Amino acid sequence: MIMTFEKARDAQASETPQGAPGVRVRGLSVVYRTAAGELPAISGIDLDLVPGSITGVVGESGSGKSTLALSLLNAVQPPGRISAGSVEIDGLGDVVKLGGEDLRRARGRHIGYVFQAAQNSLNPLKTVGKQLLDLGRSHDVADLRGLLADARDLLGRMGMDGARVLDSHQHELSGGMRQRVGIMFALVLNAHLVVLDEPTTALDMITQATILRIVREVHAERGLTTLVITHDLGVVAEIADRLAVMYGGCLVEQGPTRQVLGAPRHPYTRGLLRAIPRLVGDVEEARALPGRPPTLDTIPARGCVFRKRCVLRMEVCETDEPRPIPYGNSIVACHAVGENPGTETAGARRGGEEQA
Repeated sequence: MIMTFEKARDAQASETPQGAPGVRVRGLSVVYRTAAGELPAISGIDLDLVPGSITGVVGESGSGKSTLALSLLNAVQPPGRISAGSVEIDGLGDVVKLGGEDLRRARGRHIGYVFQAAQNSLNPLKTVGKQLLDLGRSHDVADLRGLLADARDLLGRMGMDGARVLDSHQHELSGGMRQRVGIMFALVLNAHLVVLDEPTTALDMITQATILRIVREVHAERGLTTLVITHDLGVVAEIADRLAVMYGGCLVEQGPTRQVLGAPRHPYTRGLLRAIPRLVGDVEEARALPGRPPTLDTIPARGCVFRKRCVLRMEVCETDEPRPIPYGNSIVACHAVGENPGTETAGARRGGEEQA
């Protein structure tokens, strides 16, 4: 019998200590309208985000990570649209059904978001402080002085002179400083859900470490629900409690970060880890995944989206979409993983030996 996400999640719940999800994504699908018709960007995503936990989402470029993140704000823009599913957020209900003023107020006050290339999102005509005051007024913040003080504190903890930054225009700040300002804007209104889309892009290693530290600290202090979108497995290993792996618009594996990285079950996750060069030993042991990730117009209409690059592919992979199956504390969507927890098919065992 094929397991649904709900059954797979329930099967692992007794083994995974976690609270009720603050965000429940169910059956989420997004399509983009093109000359060739509507093409899938993400398909049937089921994901729980638990308050107090940091969830990382990884995958190659084009896997649908940013589309998933934008969907949490109901911010997918034409020619894209959310075609199915729901995003239930505690205190807000289904964000997919929100619109107009309700949706505007939810963004910022309840959901903080750091976009990709956040360093380019500032208004060049206003100082950072004036933009912050505009944000506060638009969300009816009564204590604007307190808002400025909180911003100075956050900026200071990220290694900057908060007062100077608030009095600066965009062109007076470096790219790394503007990136940190974008993160400050996402945190300063005490949103319950914070989504960070590639938060360490274009930052040097020292600044990256500082950013990850402050995100962890503020997350813990405020009991946030945090989602980190990245292509960097090192970032999620450093910061995330749970990890979700995307490929071709689908979630193929999710679970505790240590388990997913330490004992990956899906062949795509294994391939990502195998492609990382080692700092010591034989660097030639790193092997890139064969082939290329699918584009919107090459995502197969049926079967497993990863099958063309998979060493474990079977006949069933051509015709049937793999459903989520519990494996320990993880959930894996792969025909090569047995339907009973703790078991694999002979094909999966052979594939693991091939990839070792």
